[in-house]
Amino acid sequence: MSVDLAVQKAIRARLVATVAITDLVPANSIIDTNGSPAPRPSIILGEAQVVDQGDSISRTRSRVYHTLHVWKIEASREGVKTIAGAVRDAIRSARLDLGVGYHCADWRVSSIRTMSDPDGETAHAVLVVDVLVEEVA
Repeated sequence: MSVDLAVQKAIRARLVATVAITDLVPANSIIDTNGSPAPRPSIILGEAQVVDQGDSISRTRSRVYHTLHVWKIEASREGVKTIAGAVRDAIRSARLDLGVGYHCADWRVSSIRTMSDPDGETAHAVLVVDVLVEEVA
């Protein structure tokens, strides 16, 4: 399994196991999809970037930047801000379990942006989860 897929699976597992999240977004709406429109409300497991950390001759450390998109029909951005805060709390609550072959050395939500969608009905938040991963034997 690729390092970015391991991170994605760990993030989704954390989110669907967190009642504070599933009280706001149903677990079956926390998904990886290219479909449009996304369910409302939803958390879409989005884009990922993997960067070699460059601090090890063995090249076993990578930084994964994983993007999450939060969508909700609402007149304001209060709901997506609430969901984004719950996601941040869930991510930082404990080290991510990346499964066999990977160790989560560091993790955080490094940015949250909220905006109104041009459709005039939907609020959108974009979160970036930054995970330092060590490959282990």
